[in-house]
Amino acid sequence: MKTLNSPAAIFFDFDGVLAESVAIKENAFRDLFATYGRDTVDAVIDMNREMGAVSRVIKIERMHKEILGKPLSTEELDQWAERYVTAVEQAVIDCPEVPGAQALLQAQTSCSKLFVISGTPEDEMNRIVRGRGWERYFVSVHGSPKFKPDIVAELLRKHDLSAADCLFVGDTFTDRDAALAHDMPFVGRRPIVRKNPFPADTLMVDDMTGLLNLIETGARP
Repeated sequence: MKTLNSPAAIFFDFDGVLAESVAIKENAFRDLFATYGRDTVDAVIDMNREMGAVSRVIKIERMHKEILGKPLSTEELDQWAERYVTAVEQAVIDCPEVPGAQALLQAQTSCSKLFVISGTPEDEMNRIVRGRGWERYFVSVHGSPKFKPDIVAELLRKHDLSAADCLFVGDTFTDRDAALAHDMPFVGRRPIVRKNPFPADTLMVDDMTGLLNLIETGARP
């Protein structure tokens, strides 16, 4: 894809790309670990940001093991993950969209295959997309426990897509890594909660209005 005006498919991360939900999920980690004190909470938030867009199950397990020094049993891990889901799912359904998100989806659904590839558990991610009324825009919605590069590989094969003709849009280094693993063009959304994780040469936008403008003007990825 020499320019962005004709992507065969667009792979979207969700939190911080289509929905302004990054702060919601960060605050859920704050609340989960609040009883352990401020220093622990600060370490938890640093680890959350360091790990990027991966499953909260992996994050919670590592936070307990490395920060608290208390590995969780499978049952305990499930209980902590369920507390997290209870705190965030409806809030993510109800939160504002990233500016321009729905307009972009409406504009591109007729000319590009659209997918969600998130670190959120897949069943939950599908419920959130349906809850927001966005399911009609996407060919399919994907999440953990599979990792993003593997999901991309499966979708490229299934839909007979060339990575060079597609686009990945994300707001963390894990999104960019998933694109780079397949030599796929990438556009980063500048984070509003975290520090910018992208190299200086990364093509970035402030929101999805900016991405739609790049697509319409045929910017180079």
